[in-house]
Amino acid sequence: MVIAMIENYFHNCLYFTASTLSRAITRIAEEEFRTTGLSPTYAFLILIVIDRPGISQKELGEILHITQSTITRFIDKLESEKFVTRQSSGKSSLIHPTDRGRAARPDIEKAWKRLYDRYTKALGQKDSEKLTTLTDRAGLLLEK
Repeated sequence: MVIAMIENYFHNCLYFTASTLSRAITRIAEEEFRTTGLSPTYAFLILIVIDRPGISQKELGEILHITQSTITRFIDKLESEKFVTRQSSGKSSLIHPTDRGRAARPDIEKAWKRLYDRYTKALGQKDSEKLTTLTDRAGLLLEK
């Protein structure tokens, strides 16, 4: 009886359910992006840099909701692997894609599509869209 009450409590707790969802979608995303040789976050970072060459490190962190120390570490790795370059501009670092970074785009977009197809198949189109919208909105509201 107590176990059932606790399980019911967890399944009605945003923290618990969001953590469960995060682990599940992360596992699926990592499986789909494995073919790119990049984690999903690194891949998304490359796409942003391709679309906005010269973007500041600070802006990248804001877009991806990642702390500056983490974004610095990510850029260091992508720079060492020749996906991006970093140029200093005053106190800012501006990030540019390399040819290798631009060449990765088609594989990244295919992985993103496979990820989308996989969770949409599992959840259904309408519920996938609704869940994505609600999760995005909740994240933005709770970050304040």
